[in-house]
Amino acid sequence: MKTVVLSAGDELILGQTVDTNSAWLSAELILHGGLPLYHKTVGDSVSAIAEAIREAAGAADLVIVSGGLGPTADDVTRQALSMVLGRPLALDPESLMAIRRFFEVLGRTMPEPNRIQAMHPEGTRMLPNPWGTAPGIAAEVGDSRVYLLPGVPREMKGMFQCHVVPWLDGVSGRHIATESLTTFGAGESVVAQALGELMARDRNPMVGTTVSGGEVTVRIRSESADRETALRERDATVEEVRKRLAEWVVSSGGTGLVEVTIHLARKAGRQVVTAESCTGGWIAKMLTDVPGASDIYRGGWVVYANALKESLLGVPRAMIEHDGSVSEAVAAAMAAEALRRSGADYALAVTGIAGPGGGSDAKPMGTVWIAVAGMDGGTMRTTCRKWVFPGDREMVRLRAAKTAINMLRLALLGKGEACA
Repeated sequence: MKTVVLSAGDELILGQTVDTNSAWLSAELILHGGLPLYHKTVGDSVSAIAEAIREAAGAADLVIVSGGLGPTADDVTRQALSMVLGRPLALDPESLMAIRRFFEVLGRTMPEPNRIQAMHPEGTRMLPNPWGTAPGIAAEVGDSRVYLLPGVPREMKGMFQCHVVPWLDGVSGRHIATESLTTFGAGESVVAQALGELMARDRNPMVGTTVSGGEVTVRIRSESADRETALRERDATVEEVRKRLAEWVVSSGGTGLVEVTIHLARKAGRQVVTAESCTGGWIAKMLTDVPGASDIYRGGWVVYANALKESLLGVPRAMIEHDGSVSEAVAAAMAAEALRRSGADYALAVTGIAGPGGGSDAKPMGTVWIAVAGMDGGTMRTTCRKWVFPGDREMVRLRAAKTAINMLRLALLGKGEACA
């Protein structure tokens, strides 16, 4: 079923509010047999919204409009639908009573401007909204079904599930099963090469990729006339993707690299510390951004200057002078000393050249050494690797921090030398 998602509001056009409704709606539509053709955002103009509804109704079987159902003068989506249908607005007594009750529960009297929220074009159907004061509206525009929903995300989501999903499930005749796998450690082109024919555009289940912050997400979408087949074929493709990408696969269902790593450390009862130079505390921030990180993260050192590498972590000055601060020896020493001084189970250490200056032919910008030290019984084991990350200063630092966390993930899975 072809669908179009429209969002109404000057605040969206002007960038004052981020439109999260469209992304959420598209993801939900796919789960229920809808195929989004496009998103469109329009300002608070009756004519602009009306034109957008006409255009969408001519292209799609289902049109969802979010926003513009409030009580103020700039909430004009219902008026736009009235213009499209060529029918006047009429008062719905039941909706008016529901709005009045909403305010009575709060111990207030309904302001007169809220009366407009009980208005709808003649011949359309009002959709109760138990989460707020703005009822939705369902209408037919030509051969297209049109739903007007509130713009408040909580209300919109509840209204969609309550009113749109039952209709969709009843008419689509298709069942769609989706899954997503988060990967790290290989670029999008490398992942695509490994997936090969699984990414053919005419294949069902369909496999696609997106990349954000160095993490490549593999999306699997299976479509069938019955739910059991859709699920079975999806699961078979997910298993094949896991097989081909192996250790690059971090998680399923949208869980990110950092959350997965913290979960693994918590499950294993391991404590982690960090020793950072070029990342400047970014690894510590990523870890502590996750609620409950205190279960596994003890703290760390930010030793940007060589003098602090020596005085706070005990990295020998002779080693820094001989090998350079960006070297395997120094990274390994930072990790080892952080582990000894903290009594933790694992230590991550990073030292590198984030740029834009400071590089050389031997150590170009983007050169980073990352070390993971872990205790195995009474023996310390260390994994140390050199990386050359592309991109600007921010990208180098971001990739270095995530790569360090990924090396910890692999160690926790027993897939690195630093396995406790």
